[in-house]
Amino acid sequence: MDASHSLDRRATRRPPRRLVKLTEPVARALAGRRLMPLWAVVRHRGRKSGTAYETPIAVVPTTDASIVMIGLPWGPNTNWARNVVAAGGTSLRWKGGDVVLVRPRIVDGAEAQRLAKGAVGAVVKRFPAAIVFARA
Repeated sequence: MDASHSLDRRATRRPPRRLVKLTEPVARALAGRRLMPLWAVVRHRGRKSGTAYETPIAVVPTTDASIVMIGLPWGPNTNWARNVVAAGGTSLRWKGGDVVLVRPRIVDGAEAQRLAKGAVGAVVKRFPAAIVFARA
């Protein structure tokens, strides 16, 4: 998906604040742990501020072990995604260890579905976007 791609209505949604407040403590507690392979913590810096952030995310299982994909249910304008694209990569605390990720690119739901493993493809297809990385 390039910068000139017109965003549909789904791409401009924001997560419900109440939902974030309820789920974030649980996500932070589980993310990055060895026994929780779905959840990870993405480390990134603000594009303008340079402030360090850690954001819990869900990793999408892929058909290719050399790539890591994260769904973007709130669209490609999600701040952490914009930060890692601007930086050219990031690191994850995932499965109890650190993983360095490079060459981030935003893909649409159809491409995310092709890259996803099994039935989860039908879920990410409905997302306005996903972000794909290569492992360093």
